[in-house]
Amino acid sequence: MNALCLKRLRLRHLLLLLLASAPIHAQEADPTATPAARPDSVLLTKLQGLVRGFGGDVGVYVRHLPTGASAAIRADEVFPTASMIKVPLLLTLYDQVERGGIDLDSVVPYPDTLKYQYEEITDVVGYLEPGEKLPLWELAFLMVALSDNVASLWIQALVGGGAAVNEWLAANGFTQTRVNSRTPGREAARTEFGWGQTTPREIASALVAIREGRAVSANASEEMYRVLTKSYWDEEALSQLPPTVQVASKQGAVDRSRSEVLLVNAPSGDYVLAIITKNQTDTSYEPGNEGHRLIRSISRAVYEHFNPTDPWRPRR
Repeated sequence: MNALCLKRLRLRHLLLLLLASAPIHAQEADPTATPAARPDSVLLTKLQGLVRGFGGDVGVYVRHLPTGASAAIRADEVFPTASMIKVPLLLTLYDQVERGGIDLDSVVPYPDTLKYQYEEITDVVGYLEPGEKLPLWELAFLMVALSDNVASLWIQALVGGGAAVNEWLAANGFTQTRVNSRTPGREAARTEFGWGQTTPREIASALVAIREGRAVSANASEEMYRVLTKSYWDEEALSQLPPTVQVASKQGAVDRSRSEVLLVNAPSGDYVLAIITKNQTDTSYEPGNEGHRLIRSISRAVYEHFNPTDPWRPRR
């Protein structure tokens, strides 16, 4: 078997493993029944205790959808998205699919000019040779589930670049969430925030809109939600939740920032949680990174707050 066949086989095998492990779909939500956010002082006190003394800046936003109980810490401050920017990329892609400008079943050839400088082992698209082809729906899956950077840059280019994504964001009420990388006029923002920027409240609102069927369309929201429940990266916030609970999520990590946004279909009802750090002193990529430990502790605290009688406990 030649090298090209091996690469294709490895990609297909990884896709099948991830698709096979996906949990059942979430229950339908009634958007009209979602109450407005109301402060939960007990939850806020818990979160403030966890954030206190952290070596860097932290933003957190939580909202329990059935009751509106919420807590916010610097939730409207701008933070780096790292790979969470792939949620806006997904939204823009599906908007163009909905309008008929892009076909998810179309097969696109790999342009080597988009090869990502910092290729990760999970950037499986980067193993393709120039001119090799993949269906667009596979690119979208790899962008979200594996956080494949090459697939993400490819999709960013296919939808018209960062400017097109930012136009969609502005038109849909996102005032702070923007793509900075490879986007003319965003050079200063890229220096400060990297690939993208957002606030904890805004990135959380994106997942809520998808969950409630308000993002692009009801059908598009359902498809995006399914993709977001297939994350390969389950070591942090997801590790603190029962494996039987479905979660739509996206993670991000760069040297001085760690982030995760998740919408949890918990027994007590859905809740959304966004945690983002910046200016971290701990820039390591070990499991014990301070940002990762904070994400795990906040995820566990929020789940226990809304589901106090659940006997399940994480192994770490």
